[in-house]
Amino acid sequence: MNNLQPDTLISNPHACEVVSAVEIGADARSVWRIVGNFAGFPAFIPALSHIEMTGEGVRSVRKKFFHDGNIVIEQLNSRDDQALHMTWSLIYDTLGIGNLWAAMSVEALPGERARATWRIIADPAPGGTDIAAFQGFLQGFADEAMGNVRRMFE
Repeated sequence: MNNLQPDTLISNPHACEVVSAVEIGADARSVWRIVGNFAGFPAFIPALSHIEMTGEGVRSVRKKFFHDGNIVIEQLNSRDDQALHMTWSLIYDTLGIGNLWAAMSVEALPGERARATWRIIADPAPGGTDIAAFQGFLQGFADEAMGNVRRMFE
């Protein structure tokens, strides 16, 4: 008798959550063209050298290559170009992250302005860094990236 059952290493994380939001002096669709481009994150994350994509749309996978040699592989879970939001999950990384779920969204504000929000929920890799240091790393990474997005529209 075969005792194998369906399993997965991907699970919803819960250890810490970070949110980075910026208001931008541009219309929401223009901002979405930048932050909603799943393959285009090197435009606002200078640490990325490039991204290789496999597939298109939901279930597509991106492999992010960092200048320092680190690699992150993520899958697009959901995307709505009308509501201006998408979510993705971590599949593999060399950064010490156990599980990660993230969402990017853009909200239209009065006066041709927009708010872009990056939400990350993550667990450190087993035996990894303490939660406070891990959360600080994630928050700093997201804040720097979103600050770069804001500067792109100044």
